[in-house]
Amino acid sequence: MNPGKLKLSQLRALVAIADCGNFSEAALELDLSQSTISHAIATLEEELGVTLLQRGRHGARLTPVGDRILHHAKSVLGLIDTIASEANQARGLQGGQLRIGSFRSCATHVLPGVIARLHRRYPAIAISLIEKDEVHELKDLLIKGEADLCVAETIEGAEFESLHIFDDDYVALLPPGFQMQGNQLSLEDLRSVPLIGSSHSSCGLRVRRVLGAQNQPLAISYCIRHDSSMVAMVQQGLGIAILPRLAAEPVPLEVRICALPLPISRPIGATILKDALHTPALYAFLDALRETGEFSRAQAV
Repeated sequence: MNPGKLKLSQLRALVAIADCGNFSEAALELDLSQSTISHAIATLEEELGVTLLQRGRHGARLTPVGDRILHHAKSVLGLIDTIASEANQARGLQGGQLRIGSFRSCATHVLPGVIARLHRRYPAIAISLIEKDEVHELKDLLIKGEADLCVAETIEGAEFESLHIFDDDYVALLPPGFQMQGNQLSLEDLRSVPLIGSSHSSCGLRVRRVLGAQNQPLAISYCIRHDSSMVAMVQQGLGIAILPRLAAEPVPLEVRICALPLPISRPIGATILKDALHTPALYAFLDALRETGEFSRAQAV
């Protein structure tokens, strides 16, 4: 026989009949007439020179050789689907737009490296950044379909799926000339000057919860919306600011950055809607984000 004469329609007919058990249901499944299905199997058997199906009143049953050929037919059709999937993915990565919601700190210190890595592979993907201050604002972007994903503090909820990249530790920014009582910043040091914290709901609440849980609770004296304003207040000697490390950068030369005596951190990663239809560009971005996170952890070690 000449293998070049085999047709995918014949293989699909064979698989459908094997799955359905008869010609009529296979024809309905493939949206073809029963005569078309019968002709496809008849010509396939003729070209192969073997009987693939035993016909009877109770339907169609595979012969032993038909069963073996069915296995190969499914493999061939699976490969065809894989080829089509690869082509579709390539078309999706040759253009299109990816909308990313983010905090300013992540947009400044995390995303540029990820986007550069992505564009080295797929330069035609257009990226638009939407900066928000609050987690609930990012959540709304996803729910309303105004962003494809968010890279910031990971978003909680059954409708979301998150890829954790790293934990962003909170730090203390010390004003010029501030002298600690020991080699490390202590709770007594924090009590000695006014504390400057964020007025953002998630960030501020996290800090106030930890400070308020101490035996002698600490309170925030200044609640400031913008990170840059907090840094400027520290620069003017108005107190110690407590904020995530990413948000603290860049730190002025006269301002000292140090670890807190209390462990506070926020999880940073990418969040998507779990049941949304995502594009190949989004998955390519997530791959670049994973690799960037792995590189950062390797550097830290």
